[in-house]
Amino acid sequence: MMVKLTIIGAGPGGYVAAIRAAQKGAQVTVVENAEVGGTCLNWGCIPTKTLIASAEALELTRRAEEFGVEVTGPVSFNLSRIRERKDKVVSTQIKGIRGLLKSWGVTLMEGHGSLISNELVRVVRKDGSIVDVPSDNVILATGSRPAKLAGFPFDGEQVMTSDDAVQLKKIPKSLLIVGAGVIGSEFAFIYRTFGAEVTIAEMTPHALSTEDEELSAIMEREFKKAKIRLLLNVKVVSVAKGIDGMMTAVLSNGQEIKTEAILVSIGRHVNSENLGLEAAGVTTGSRGEILVNERMETNKKGIYAVGDVTGRIMLAHVASRQGLVAVNNILGGNEQMDYTVVPAGIFTMPEIGSVGIREQQAREQGIAYKVGRFPFRGLGKAHAMGEITGMAKVISDAASDRVLGVHLCGAHAADLVHEGALAIRMGATSMQLGQMIHAHPTLAEAVMEAAEDVHGTAIHMPKPENHPA
Repeated sequence: MMVKLTIIGAGPGGYVAAIRAAQKGAQVTVVENAEVGGTCLNWGCIPTKTLIASAEALELTRRAEEFGVEVTGPVSFNLSRIRERKDKVVSTQIKGIRGLLKSWGVTLMEGHGSLISNELVRVVRKDGSIVDVPSDNVILATGSRPAKLAGFPFDGEQVMTSDDAVQLKKIPKSLLIVGAGVIGSEFAFIYRTFGAEVTIAEMTPHALSTEDEELSAIMEREFKKAKIRLLLNVKVVSVAKGIDGMMTAVLSNGQEIKTEAILVSIGRHVNSENLGLEAAGVTTGSRGEILVNERMETNKKGIYAVGDVTGRIMLAHVASRQGLVAVNNILGGNEQMDYTVVPAGIFTMPEIGSVGIREQQAREQGIAYKVGRFPFRGLGKAHAMGEITGMAKVISDAASDRVLGVHLCGAHAADLVHEGALAIRMGATSMQLGQMIHAHPTLAEAVMEAAEDVHGTAIHMPKPENHPA
């Protein structure tokens, strides 16, 4: 008998699950209240990376003389055309997803979906009409939204969330970013490149504090080089608009900052409200997250949840993998979600790519480990590109030599990290990673050399003081 599956939410978790289920013969309905692609496509991953591409093109043009290229006249940019390009990239991707859903016979219903029971989803269409969709199984994939600070006068222009900032309506003369995490750091480089005076206020001792400590230190130096002011160990206590139209932020250390605009980037809040969870008996956690097991099952038979709404790792590719796991189990499989190898990219300038355990985590967990490092300035390709900032770092188990973590900061780091992800996934040793032939000249050679440096044998590193030879 054909399985009837209803998915609420068409983001990276929902639409991927829908296509896979349809590929396997299920009758699939997807309910979406906004637009397919979710936060990632409409307000997050894709639009921000498109803006970063424009910022990088502008920065490279400013450096044209380094490459022997002569640019006549001042280098400038057209903000409306940058926005137009961003919107075109997003709309092209939206059309692509809609086309894929249609080609696999997935029914897309536009409206708000909620649970009536574990076998019935009610959809309130945008015209007010109501449709009840009978289902054998339901996947909740409603995502998340930017978290806000109480008492902040959010208006989308002077006091913004990341959803507002990606619209790039104007470049303020000055911008205060609350939070030096992934989103705040990416926007800091975007707005700084386009001319804003940027200050970041971060409550922890380091920027990008969840990343490997050496990479965080590199990024803090890059903030300084870009003339981005970074204030650490401080909170923004309050903000107020003055009669001059400027915003004044008061910090926990008593300092006051006057700024034209403020971007609050302190994390995300799950979208679990108004889904009928209580009526259906679905259990949630203290943050409103839908609680699931490793099979992506909730406590109610036939109801699954994937993506940000589960409160796990809030990354688009994690949501997609969770969606595939859920579908496999719905259709008779027995698969568990594995979070041990999750690569992540941060699209700052330069990029960060990370997978596996960080060095500080290894210390905290009492793991005996070894570390190999290699600077990008040791790569011929990096010099040719004019991108010598950064390093590759390989962490391996001291006893078995198995790769535990690979972390990079530098050009294309978010692409390069997948070599490390595969090494960890396959249980490779740092010796094996270093012995794999890497094409020359490439940036990937940094990973090879860092793996060799675990054993003090990197060819393009000076002889270590304690080397026995």
